[in-house]
Amino acid sequence: MYNVSMNLQRKGTGVNIFTSTLILLKPGIILSVGFTGFTGMVLANRGIPSLELLLIGLASLLLSAAGAAILNNLLDRRIDTHMNRLSKRVEALQIVGGKTALTLAIIFILTSLFLSFRFINTLNGILTLVAILSYTVLYTLYLKRSSPYGTIIGGLPGALPVLIGYSVVNPEIGIDGIILFLFMILWQPPHFWAIAQKYKEDYKKAGIPVMPVVLGTRYTNIFMVLYSISLLPLSLSLWFFKYCSSYYAIAVIIFGIYFEYVMIHSALTNSNYGKAFGVSILYMLAVMASLVIDISLQNSIFKLYAL
Repeated sequence: MYNVSMNLQRKGTGVNIFTSTLILLKPGIILSVGFTGFTGMVLANRGIPSLELLLIGLASLLLSAAGAAILNNLLDRRIDTHMNRLSKRVEALQIVGGKTALTLAIIFILTSLFLSFRFINTLNGILTLVAILSYTVLYTLYLKRSSPYGTIIGGLPGALPVLIGYSVVNPEIGIDGIILFLFMILWQPPHFWAIAQKYKEDYKKAGIPVMPVVLGTRYTNIFMVLYSISLLPLSLSLWFFKYCSSYYAIAVIIFGIYFEYVMIHSALTNSNYGKAFGVSILYMLAVMASLVIDISLQNSIFKLYAL
């Protein structure tokens, strides 16, 4: 168990309150949420949306992600003390304080919902609320603690930002939005299983029934590879249904093959799970970036021809 008292002689020392708050916000996750939401907006708009929609949509999405992240830290505070890799998060929560963290989370979430329902549309607000509740209640309090398959169903809140972003522009979700949503649903399990393999003992000590702990490394590797392989054809379906050009298709084929190679190699050798985890993040961001660039370029070319 990680001992906070050995690292904090008094509250407010070590890491300052501002830095500690940033740690609790999980900035890496928030940035990923923001980028996938932005990709959903671009997909729905067939180009970069207006500045007003972009700013309001991203503000609501990022605030909801920030609030949910802080709540997750509060709900998992006892579990996190058993995990060495989360020692900074444990320390940060001690510095900020539980009451302050809870107050911030409530302010962020209420502001997010106000922006969504008041300035965007009802669907956007509902999707935002579902994302918050499915992450903090369904996944954090139940699925994470009860089943090795919790990650599969628990991928819902991580995939919803795509639809939340899409609904900022278009409250009627199209097939393209559904495809991107499914891509995120299928991307998250192998992404998480890679880190769960690397920190299997930490999860075991914390009593979290992740797949490597309950079902073993070999079983997890099989699932990790199968899910990874499914992502390439799914990403290509956006090209197949003519939502993107051949340039997008070429890009995602290259990224997809490399991603699958890393995941398969990691599974076959029972090693480099940390690398597989990192590559999975880069792969997802690369697919999203390829989509944004391709649609933006198509839109620009269309406007040039229209002149």
